[in-house]
Amino acid sequence: MRHGEVENPTGVLYGRLPGYHLSELGRRMADRVAEHLSGRDIVHVGASPLERAQETAEPIAKAHGLDIVTDERLIEAANVFQGKTFGVGDGALRRPENWKHLVNPFKPSWGEPYVDQVIRMMGALNAARDAARGHEAVLVSHQLPIWIVRSYVERRRLWHDPRKRQCTLASLTSFTFQGDKIVSVGYSEPARDLVPPHLLAGAKRRKGSGGGKAFGA
Repeated sequence: MRHGEVENPTGVLYGRLPGYHLSELGRRMADRVAEHLSGRDIVHVGASPLERAQETAEPIAKAHGLDIVTDERLIEAANVFQGKTFGVGDGALRRPENWKHLVNPFKPSWGEPYVDQVIRMMGALNAARDAARGHEAVLVSHQLPIWIVRSYVERRRLWHDPRKRQCTLASLTSFTFQGDKIVSVGYSEPARDLVPPHLLAGAKRRKGSGGGKAFGA
């Protein structure tokens, strides 16, 4: 699951910075997904250590009488532009000091390599599979790592157009295992009606809409 909307009035790329919590709308999104999953056979709830992920996982864990297992592997991707505003159309691409970080979009050169994200996210998926064999697990993470591990499982290239990620706020990307093998991937948006239209999957982002910009969240 991707976390809900974050309180971010200045529109910075908050990345791994502490202190960024769910907005009131984000909490409603988390409650909506918890209600959606209330009848599921969930025996394990894990989350990124960042506040927005922990707060999103809380109502799900509570509904199933579980504690949240914090997994560092679910954290947001590292990014050199953390703490700054950086998005399509805001002039960042014209600043010479940023050019050295943009030379290789295939790696990417501005942050954590895609391959490294795959390794840690697959590790978290496999650990959750083992913790919930024969049942279900929910892991709360962030847009870019979720999209990258899904792309890897579905055998797509890892470099991509960030505007085309199918991973909107409070969405569920589901991996079904048969034994130790992933046999299918699903996607759903239980809180879709709560998500502002410009933030829906595939929609273009705008300044102040959240920390996502071109790099995740």
